[in-house]
Amino acid sequence: MTPGLRRRIGFEIELMAPPGVSRRTLAMDLAGRCGGSVRPVWHHDSEPSLVPGLGRFLHLTQGFEVRRPDGELLCTLVDDVTLLHGLDPKSPAIPGWHRVLTDDTRLLRLLALHCDPGAHLPEVLEPAARLWGTTVQRHGRILRLDDPSGATVALASPAGGERERPCEIVTPPIAEDHHAALAELLVPARELGFTVPHEAAVHLHVDGAPFRSPDALANVVLLFAHYRDALREVLATNPACRRLAPLPAQLVAAAEGKATIDELRSAAAEGGLTKFFDVNLTQVLTDTPIRDTVEIRILPGAIDAGEIINRAALVDLLLARCTDPVPIPPPPNPGSAVETLLELAAESLQNLEEYGQ
Repeated sequence: MTPGLRRRIGFEIELMAPPGVSRRTLAMDLAGRCGGSVRPVWHHDSEPSLVPGLGRFLHLTQGFEVRRPDGELLCTLVDDVTLLHGLDPKSPAIPGWHRVLTDDTRLLRLLALHCDPGAHLPEVLEPAARLWGTTVQRHGRILRLDDPSGATVALASPAGGERERPCEIVTPPIAEDHHAALAELLVPARELGFTVPHEAAVHLHVDGAPFRSPDALANVVLLFAHYRDALREVLATNPACRRLAPLPAQLVAAAEGKATIDELRSAAAEGGLTKFFDVNLTQVLTDTPIRDTVEIRILPGAIDAGEIINRAALVDLLLARCTDPVPIPPPPNPGSAVETLLELAAESLQNLEEYGQ
């Protein structure tokens, strides 16, 4: 029997709504079931740019925050630009669905602060226009906001291509009854016809504090470096999942050399570490984290609470082993990696049970 989860974990679960249904549909359904409320919110992300010389656009897309009657956050439902399979890119935008684009992170935050995600497209940039003392210009379906010198600040456009269908469920940290908490979200999603997308993953956000010591952080690096293929096999990582990569060689070498935190940070910077690796360590490699977590990104997509909890429980045990200052050893040989990985998890479980944790 798979052990339960012992730590606070926030989940990100990627789903796809059927045609004619959207993440707003699920938000309203969840709020109705618990007697709560729905509030539109902006979701920050990026996408490739078709403008020569501009590598990417930063954008705000419409998400929905669901709260219980007492104001407690149940979940947030947002878009995920990596989910593309099965969507019709030529599908016209449904009225009420749009996005805001810019090319500067500071502008993006300012736009998110002043523009209403629940506003209709013709009015969505108006509060920002008042900040700059200019007016919004329409160019066909596109709305453009320039500053007084004529430099473009932001664009707003309809969100076509069925972008209302992708739905990433983002939970707050869950401390107990993880299965019940996920079932409360996933059972309604299944009843509405939501499915697991072709490119889907489930991400786990665990408290970063236990992994801020150099030994624990190095062990997380060693776990995901030495057992990368074994982890992907045991967890059944989705080969179609995007934005995954092995940890940089510089960081792995530093972890193997019992480096200090500063040395681990330097190695991560040298290796170009970002959040888009098998494990996201960026927040524990800075003193000013936005969200102080270690993010595990290699779980496959799922819409069943038990399936998610079973895989998360294995990760939980392996992370518990990482907090032991003894370095995680590499497998004796490549063919024994899965067996050794499971032995590490079993030893961790035995130690936790022995000390009553």
